[in-house]
Amino acid sequence: MKKTFHPANERGHNDIGWLKANFSFSFGPYYNPEKVHFGALRVLNDDIIAGGTGFGTHPHDNMEIITIPISGALEHRDSMGSHGVISAGEVQVMSAGTGIQHSEFNHSKTDAANTLQIWLFPKEMNIEPRYDQKSFTDSLKPNQFTTLVSPFKSEDALWINQDAIFSMGDFDAGKSINYDIKIPGNGAYIFLIEGKVEIDGTVLNKRDALGVEDISSITIQAEAHSRILIMEVPMR
Repeated sequence: MKKTFHPANERGHNDIGWLKANFSFSFGPYYNPEKVHFGALRVLNDDIIAGGTGFGTHPHDNMEIITIPISGALEHRDSMGSHGVISAGEVQVMSAGTGIQHSEFNHSKTDAANTLQIWLFPKEMNIEPRYDQKSFTDSLKPNQFTTLVSPFKSEDALWINQDAIFSMGDFDAGKSINYDIKIPGNGAYIFLIEGKVEIDGTVLNKRDALGVEDISSITIQAEAHSRILIMEVPMR
């Protein structure tokens, strides 16, 4: 097993008033040559967006963009005509493909929203842009992982243009969790949203992350009540 540990306090940070952003990988004003990507995982931004503010219309192309609200809600508009609100408990996937423009604003005028914005390099380039979102409020069960995004089309998860699988779960203290790599050759980037866990001798606290490669399964020991996001991604 090859491990890459990214402590929360070593992330890049940018505070421009309305946006307080933490960068797991090089992004915008933050550049670290040792933190450019983990396999197909290019961006993991932990954003706190003030009420009544957000990202104005801007372009993307050839990137898979996943948004996971942790608290609050975002209002989305794009050049395909999509318009909606994505709240905590939901997940949004956007394939930028040949090109798309979109905006994301805090749906609340007063309360801050905390979201994870995640970008993956696509499997196929220049596909037709697409947008989808799904609620997982009724799908998340205690002490088990729920698949959020997957390259295998089904009604249970959002489809993504990459051989990547995102899974999330809430686990009680004392639970031992086994995660099997679903696609041979993939690595896994484990991001701890809340809690405290131990993986192969490495302890993760809130917002710490661990990338693991050359493995077929991972055992995670929850040392406190924990919310875990596993991003299984191609490494080459």
